Amino acid sequence: MRLSSLVKRAAAFVMASMLSFSAVTAMPVAAAQSTETNSKAADSASSEAKYVMGKSVAKYNLEGQKIPVTAGQKVVNKIKVGWNLGNTFDTSNCTWLSNELDYETGWGVHKTTKELISLVKAQGFNAIRIPVSWHNHVSGSDYKISDAWLNRVQEVVDWCIEEDMYVIINIHHDNDISSNSKAFFYPSKQYLNQSEKYVKAIWKQIAVKFKDYSQKLIFESLNEPRLIGSNYEWWFNPNAAECQEAAECINVLNQDFVDVVRATGGKNKYRFLMVPGYGGSVDGITNKYFEVPKDTVKQHLILNCHNYAPYSFALQKMNEGGVKVFKTDSAEARNTILAMMKNLYNKYVSKGQPVMIDEFGAFNKENNTTSRANLARYYIAAGKAYGISCFWWDNEGFSASGNEESFGLFDRKNLTVKFPKIVKGLKQYAKVLK
Repeated sequence: MRLSSLVKRAAAFVMASMLSFSAVTAMPVAAAQSTETNSKAADSASSEAKYVMGKSVAKYNLEGQKIPVTAGQKVVNKIKVGWNLGNTFDTSNCTWLSNELDYETGWGVHKTTKELISLVKAQGFNAIRIPVSWHNHVSGSDYKISDAWLNRVQEVVDWCIEEDMYVIINIHHDNDISSNSKAFFYPSKQYLNQSEKYVKAIWKQIAVKFKDYSQKLIFESLNEPRLIGSNYEWWFNPNAAECQEAAECINVLNQDFVDVVRATGGKNKYRFLMVPGYGGSVDGITNKYFEVPKDTVKQHLILNCHNYAPYSFALQKMNEGGVKVFKTDSAEARNTILAMMKNLYNKYVSKGQPVMIDEFGAFNKENNTTSRANLARYYIAAGKAYGISCFWWDNEGFSASGNEESFGLFDRKNLTVKFPKIVKGLKQYAKVLK
């Protein structure tokens, strides 16, 4: 996510509050077609129904729900709380840089170190999402990824694995046609052939590179796939033909991703894979046009979405009417965060299809640390009640103006925790579901 996205997302989150959190008709999850068996994929649920109970939190009047135990849900349950290495490897289009490895710090963050990963782990996070943009690091018509860039991503992945953490990598800011580059995806039929070629090429190379890695490594197909530059960039309108077409194209790209990764063999045959819907939103995976991809392995697909709610607190600038106070006992908390969790639970989790929210947070507004900690605490508590794990977005931004994207928790240069109260809030209800 970038600062320029905040204004563009305004209409999206206002509209999402009316669409995503309303009652929806449950749609059957696409049945996985099992064509091969692997002993290490034998986590599949047996014919005997198995459940764990979500965590009840009396303080918030949250009642733990019945969570079906599937292979994918076991992974979600084991992730206590996740953290995003944001604005780092996802940095893109830094035309002023001559050394591609400088992209890592191109948006103003400090270079990632092994010590930073150790600090994140020591603070209670057991999962890291590493967003990665690739289009500035490819060459030729086959989109050959630069060895230097891919090796640097691998180095950081290795540090996470050495800390026994779950780690997610993806295709991030490659959904852009503005630069007239051929290295992109865009979810419209006009660009579908181009998009399929790009997504298949990138994922084949990534999958081959990491084919022997353990199941702690998770692949996420795309980040927030959407019609950039259109009236619907941050708003999925199910009645608009453009949005319906985009959803269909995203279904195709998600299926391509699954098929390509599985075909590379090794541990990718049964790796856990994540897929989003339109815009990476809750709407994107709960609308009737979204389809869960078919897979050759049962129960190894996880749906993902992002959620920055309530919008007025989490994402709206102060000079545009945003607020800086969040109360966990407010109607706003129940009508946005809790309603969203219930929606995802009723449509997917309760039916055995796991979901993760791999981006959430609230940026600094005049040092409103207590309210941000309240939000962190409530999100995690609600997620654990409904079987959904969450990842805080961190871009190492610390401005307190209330008008800048400042989601940072860790000072990556000095290896310190800038907001221990928020980290404590994230950890308070971050339990492994058993």
